[in-house]
Amino acid sequence: LISGAEIMVECLKNENVQIAFGYPGAAICPFLDCLYRSPIRHVLVREEQNAAHEASGYARASGKPGVCIATSGPGATNMITGIATAYMDSVPLIAITGQVSSELLGRDVFQEADITGACEPFTKHSYLVKDAAELPRVFKEAFHIASTGRPGPVLIDVPVDIQASEIPEFIYPQRAEIIGYKPRTQGHAMQIKKALAAIREAKRPILVCGGGVVLAGARDELVAFAEKSGIPVVSTMMGIGVVPMDSRLYLGMIGMHGHQNANRAVGEADLIILCGARVGDRAVSAPEQMAAKAKIIHIDIDPAEIGKNMTAHIPIVGDIRLVLRDFAGQADVSVPQEWIDTVLRYKAEYKPGGEPDNESGFVEPRSFMRSLSAMMEENAILTADVGQNQIWAARNFNVKEGRFLTSGGLGTMGYGFGAAIGGC
Repeated sequence: LISGAEIMVECLKNENVQIAFGYPGAAICPFLDCLYRSPIRHVLVREEQNAAHEASGYARASGKPGVCIATSGPGATNMITGIATAYMDSVPLIAITGQVSSELLGRDVFQEADITGACEPFTKHSYLVKDAAELPRVFKEAFHIASTGRPGPVLIDVPVDIQASEIPEFIYPQRAEIIGYKPRTQGHAMQIKKALAAIREAKRPILVCGGGVVLAGARDELVAFAEKSGIPVVSTMMGIGVVPMDSRLYLGMIGMHGHQNANRAVGEADLIILCGARVGDRAVSAPEQMAAKAKIIHIDIDPAEIGKNMTAHIPIVGDIRLVLRDFAGQADVSVPQEWIDTVLRYKAEYKPGGEPDNESGFVEPRSFMRSLSAMMEENAILTADVGQNQIWAARNFNVKEGRFLTSGGLGTMGYGFGAAIGGC
């Protein structure tokens, strides 16, 4: 016989999970007792929100789903902000919560909370497990959903009696078969053909890379296409680091806190290629004005994002890595030299604010970030919390081969330290 708790651990081992972040409590103890005896490392946090932030930092740094664990009631509800933070930034997360015994559900007993209902707006999917035999299927589906299509958090809520119950054998499914969940990965050939025709006709094209490029592991493909085509590149805050910031054709971050030269280039473009960017208000304050002046090609794995905030004249639903690979393979583009000279002149004329002040006794933060950047290794990971410090980091730290981790969508204060631990 094998218990539900043992099955949960075996499921994680089958998904090659090596580390999990959490905080114990009575309703999750059967699982944690088994986890303690396994080779999977458990990192103890001081509060459940940080378990989700650390799992998020781990996921973003490793490219694998992060796992966070909490007990029932307040333990689970404490984790909601971290789950919502991951949801807004499309981070693959598996949140495992304990729950009161099945026969007590719905009776408002000690430390009971409807966590699947509470997290419904902030998860890709959630499960309340009512039979230990269902655990292998649930875990297989959860990891598949979290890491495919547009990534995001999946919640698995397991009552304590299900963790303790036993079944005859454990069989882990080879694949997840989910009716109605078939994310499109290959871009439509006709749409790619239209996009390439628009790129060839454009006089002032520009590439805008968002966090979706990072999530898709499409950094090499975007750089290859940009270098082959000669199209200048800007990024949203979540897209920082896709293109090394000292690259010749990288102009900087756009948006209300972005670089003036990057915003100016986007404002003068006649074709904007949006790659994995949701066009949020901090990146583009007046999206329809931009769409009225320029033709928009929008590439995203999530069809719901295309056209949500800005008109997309040529929408392409698919995995950005595959779409950009098609672009690079078929592109015979010659960007007018006049346009390249213009944006490079804007870049050369831009002078970052902030000079070291050695007389006042205070640290000037912008120049400090540039000095710190110069000292770091090329693959350094920088995490930033939320506030003006986030903007100082985004504008002044030169991300080369590493990563920039911050809460871009929800803007969660307290994210940076947890993400740094998980990233490490």
